[in-house]
Amino acid sequence: MKIAIGNDQHGLAYKQMIMKAFPENEYVDVGSFDTEPVPSPGVAEKAAKLVAQGECERGILICGTGIGMSLVANKVAGIRCVVCSEPYS
Repeated sequence: MKIAIGNDQHGLAYKQMIMKAFPENEYVDVGSFDTEPVPSPGVAEKAAKLVAQGECERGILICGTGIGMSLVANKVAGIRCVVCSEPYS
């Protein structure tokens, strides 16, 4: 399974922890790559398009609240993105 994974500056540490759980050939890192502020809509759109085009089977987006990235991802045809902010969700 290939996973698209992206983050804004707030989610970098979480993304790095998640990537350690997968072999390198099982994910595509679409950014951000440091803690400098980035426009998270671009990151969310890249990841969502990889999933929509079939290049990745799933996607993980990590940002401060999850709201902005999920809104952007849901604008890509065929994508259903939800915010999960605790283990039960």
